[in-house]
Formats: sequence, structure tokens, C-alpha cells
Amino acid sequence: MPRRSTNPCILSLSGFATTAFVLYCTVSTIFSPPAVVDVPSSHPVFVSSSQYFPDQLDRDAPGATFYDDASVSYAFDRPLTDWDAKRREWLRLHPNFGGNGRERVVMVTGSQPGPCRNREGDHLLLRFFKNKVDYCRRHGIDLFYNTALLHPAMRSQWAKLPAIRAAMLAHPEAEWVWWVDSDAVFTDMDFQLPLDRYRDHNLVVHGWPHLVYDARSWVSLNSGVFLIRNCQWSLDFMKVWAVMSPLSPDYDRWGQVLAEELKDKLFNVSDDQSALVYLLLEHRDQWGDKVFLESDYDLEAYWVAIVDRLENMTAKYAEVERRVDGLRRRHAEVVSGAYGQLREEQLARQEGAVSGPNGWHRPFMTHFTGCQPCNGAHNKMYTWKSCWEGMQRALHFADDQVLRDYGFRHADLLSGDVQPLPFA
Repeated sequence: MPRRSTNPCILSLSGFATTAFVLYCTVSTIFSPPAVVDVPSSHPVFVSSSQYFPDQLDRDAPGATFYDDASVSYAFDRPLTDWDAKRREWLRLHPNFGGNGRERVVMVTGSQPGPCRNREGDHLLLRFFKNKVDYCRRHGIDLFYNTALLHPAMRSQWAKLPAIRAAMLAHPEAEWVWWVDSDAVFTDMDFQLPLDRYRDHNLVVHGWPHLVYDARSWVSLNSGVFLIRNCQWSLDFMKVWAVMSPLSPDYDRWGQVLAEELKDKLFNVSDDQSALVYLLLEHRDQWGDKVFLESDYDLEAYWVAIVDRLENMTAKYAEVERRVDGLRRRHAEVVSGAYGQLREEQLARQEGAVSGPNGWHRPFMTHFTGCQPCNGAHNKMYTWKSCWEGMQRALHFADDQVLRDYGFRHADLLSGDVQPLPFA
């Protein structure tokens, strides 16, 4: 895990104030209504993930499961109880899905049902989608990209909750559901989630405890990217979270409450991020112990602080690779994880190879908060040109890490043209 520069349901198996207006748009591009391996030497080794995916994996068991229970509904507003036992029984009947000690993850993301209003929006969403496909392929993660509105009342940023709940039922083999906003880019394709770090928690969100509990800030965390465990606790938590959603007859009143309680909130609309902060503030004793506020790495990083530094990061990484025998060796994509591990071991010894504004470690994810690539209604703090160029830089930066295994790289981070990589 990169260093930073500034300082009950488990199965067996800084400047935040200046960006408050921006962060309101964190997830509004989603569903807006239309209008480990040891590396003893410098030559990496690899353990195939095929051990987790035997030939018989697609065979269903003959025994009855929760899928045969007519009372079990995928609908978000229908109660679901005893989910841990239901999952446990399904896994008992499908032992091949146990993960062999590896916790399975399913990523959930998506976009609105209709075409983008922005002329370039659909193209950008496709490229954001490709970026997620690339990351998931390299790390053995299943991906569900949703373009359907799964509950008519749960629009805009709230649409994620019905999609997450449906994914939990569709993927009982997955221990974690990973929500990622459509406008978030993986900019470190080698980074692996430190799931062992979260073994005692059920929700992992990028955030800072002192900003949540002391400053009571609505930008103290970011709900655009988070991990949530596939368990009954999570279903119960989302149900309480949604009390402040458009499902509630008191939705308008909740907007007023959140604006009063979170002093830096600029709008009296009940969005999912403000509601999450308020839920942790008001019910910390009930929920807080199972929520991990992650700030040790860039689970999602604000794009403005990242995009102008990407070329320097590329140069720094190249310097490290020139000094380490084996890192520049050509290899198959399927073994890229071992090379990534070796690279991280070398970066840990380098001065300045840390996350954050003062370092040059690749950010795990770069989030284009406020750019609104689909509808084009970007925050007036930026120009569309700055958003467009920032997205090009981040997407090409990530794509170069993928294309490397195919023998190519972009001519520069603002160009779609590629050129062959030299042999050495």
C-alpha cells in the first residue's frame, strides 16, 4: 500500500471547504434521468488465478436455495431478513465458489438509461467503462455495469443503492460489493485492495474521522467509491440510509435538516453523501464501529490535484524501472500482477514515492467530481477544456499501463495516437 505524505456478519469463507460545491456533484452523473506471491528475485513469479475458477464453476446445485423462495425479492423497498444464513447455505451447496481463501469482489457501476446530452458524453462513458473493464480483468473481479433504473424513486446519486442490493442477491459468492462512480478512473492498474485490513468492518469509504465527527462536514467523506460487505448488516444499513432518500415522504424535510446540521453544505437537497455523514454522526454507536474511513491511500482522489502531475509520475516510475533488473522485461498480461508487486517493493524504498499532494506515487483512483461528462453541465469552477484535458490525461495514463503489455504506449497523455514500445 502506498504511504501517505501527510503524516457482526463476516462469513466463514487539504482544502476540503473550497471544494464543497464541487463535491455535491460527486455522483450525479449516475442515473440522472435522461433530460500474493513471493518475489525472491528481480524476475517476478506468478500464481494463476485459474485455481479460483474450476471448470465446474457454472453448475448449479440441485438443492433448494433462497432463489427458490418466492418471498425473497430483489426490490430495494422489500424487506430481506436472515441474509447471512441464506448466503451461508448457498455457499455450502456451491463449494467451488468459496474463493480458496480469497474474498471475492463484484464491482458495480453504471450510467443513465438514455443517451448523454453532452456531445462527447457517450464516448467518455465508454472510455471510463473500458478503464474499469481493464482493471477488473487484471485483478479477477466481476463487473456489473447497470444502465437500468431499478427503482423509479431512486434517481441520480441514490440509484446506486438498489443496484448494490440487487448485486448482493445476484452474487452470493461475493464477499464484497464495490461501488464505483462512472466518472472515476483507475490510475494505478497494479494496486490491489487491502481487504485483510477491513476484516472487522462492513463498509469502507474514503474519509477522515476528524472531519466527520468533529468538523461535521458534508465533504468529510466521499460516497462515490466504496466497498460494502455482502451481509445482513449492510442490507439493514442501506435501509436506514435510504430513510433520507426520495423513497421517504419526508425527503424535502431531510434536505433542510442536512443543510442545518452540516454547516458547510451549500444545498438543502438530501443527497446520499450528506445522508451518510449525518447517519454516522447521529448513530455512531449503532453503525460507526463497522465503518472504516480510509485515508491511507487514494480510494478516490480529487482530479484537480492529480492530472497536472501525471507526466512527472510517469518519469519517476521510468527512473525506478531503469535501475531495477527485471522490471522492464516484456511479459504476458496474465503475470502483470507479479511485476506490479515487485515495482511496489522498489517504490517503498524511494524518497517521495508516496500518495498525496507531495508525493509521486500513482493515485489508485482519480475522480472527476464536478465535470459531469455525460450531461456536460460541469461546475463553473472549471472550464470544459480543463475537464476534457484532465480526463484525457488520466485515461491515457491508465491505458499506458495496460497497453504496455501489448507493446504500445500513447505518444503523450493528450494524444490518442500510440507508438510501439522499444524492446528494452
